[in-house]
Amino acid sequence: MSQLCFAQVNQTLPNIVLINADDLGYGDLGCYGATKLQTPNIDKLAKEGRMFTDAHSASAVCTPSRYALLTGEYPIRHGNLNSPIFLKDKLVIDIQKETIASVLSKAGYATACIGKWHLGFGTTKPVDWNKPLTPGPNELGFDYYYGVPVVNSHPPFVYVENHNVVGLTEEDPFVYGEKANTKEVFEKMNLDDIGGADKAHALYVDEQVGTHLKEKAIGWMKAQKEKPFFLYFATTNIHHPFTPAPEFLGTSESGLYGDFVHELDWIVGEVMQTLKEMGVAENTLVIFTSDNGGMFNATGQKAWKDGHKLNGDLLGFKFDAWEGGHRIPFIAHWPNKINAGEVSNQLICNVDMLATFAAISNQELREGQGQDSKNMLEVITGETNKQIRNEVLLAPKKSSHLAIRKGNWLYIGAQGGGGFTSRTQGTHGFGGPAAISFAGQVNSDIEDGKLKEDAPPAQLYNLETDINQTKNLYTLYPEKVKEMKALLKSYQAEK
Repeated sequence: MSQLCFAQVNQTLPNIVLINADDLGYGDLGCYGATKLQTPNIDKLAKEGRMFTDAHSASAVCTPSRYALLTGEYPIRHGNLNSPIFLKDKLVIDIQKETIASVLSKAGYATACIGKWHLGFGTTKPVDWNKPLTPGPNELGFDYYYGVPVVNSHPPFVYVENHNVVGLTEEDPFVYGEKANTKEVFEKMNLDDIGGADKAHALYVDEQVGTHLKEKAIGWMKAQKEKPFFLYFATTNIHHPFTPAPEFLGTSESGLYGDFVHELDWIVGEVMQTLKEMGVAENTLVIFTSDNGGMFNATGQKAWKDGHKLNGDLLGFKFDAWEGGHRIPFIAHWPNKINAGEVSNQLICNVDMLATFAAISNQELREGQGQDSKNMLEVITGETNKQIRNEVLLAPKKSSHLAIRKGNWLYIGAQGGGGFTSRTQGTHGFGGPAAISFAGQVNSDIEDGKLKEDAPPAQLYNLETDINQTKNLYTLYPEKVKEMKALLKSYQAEK
């Protein structure tokens, strides 16, 4: 089919495709140093675009990270939102708030969210999955939604299209606490504390989720003819369970973990090829990033033993206030707007996408909206090498470990990482000092898998000289601690 059949006419605004991978760590891509797996399509994005080495998610946890991305607000402003939500939870975003989708919709964009939502539905708890799921993505600016409503490791294991479960029938309703005969693919975790495993629909097959969502994403893009379009493509790769399509099994040197990354890279390649076939690649900004750092679950631990470092040499993992929890890959690709092969050390956060997209589409944010978002358009395009953002608030799983970055300094308000703390290797919740020692990482507060008895009460690091956070400088710089602590408290007072 001719490219001219797809090409948009009289379009001045660029298309925007935001690919938000799930749990993809700083060290999970070839362009960021991975050697036990290959990511040629994502590496090509970096080679032809601009790659960031100091990009962060506002939270090291999936739901609050996505809240920040969509609203331009730190999750602390939503009642200390610091944990993932599950199948019973209502929508966590006020439908009156500006989002990246609503802003672009006002500018005339066609908008879609394809993939993992994980921000809740409706206004009451628990959610009734047998009724229309509203409000949801459609009420937050997305013309179309299709995807996994919660997360691929937890019920209800269905697809949702706009307001409805795909394939739902009155004869087979969803019942809380009633377990379906589904394939056991999950790592050890307690489903009881989220209400039990509900029925999974026959249409939902783990090994087909990545391919299915990819087909939905490119199908929606191809259907856009008149308007500029915005696609928020939130993949389920590479969140556990690690269930790549059969053709990717055994293709990496890091087990299922690497195989799932390989499928993700293929998905990105398919999206880029589609843009090319549509004839719109030259006028499309593609941003590829992740919702938080890589997770050290059982599959991640096995990959580590195989020589693959999920977060590179960064300290910590998903859920942590340490760098491995929230420093993420971030690549921007925009032909003729971004010079090829650029690497930036400018500080950027996913909370900045709202203000940036508003600038791209010539929109003004309403007063009080996106208060933590900064316009990074000139940073993304490379028009400036200045540091637009000087500080960023970083939220791990535990609110006690809220962290603040200012310049090259990072202050964490408690001991340890603030994430998982199980000491048992091979388990889902393995983390904290025990995981740090297992991974061969070095931190001055940790010895033999435990916090030292004389470890300082909080943490201070100079990331310019010690990006891997080997030395806690808390006792050496009391005035800097005082300054950072006061800055952190100022954010806590504003919530």
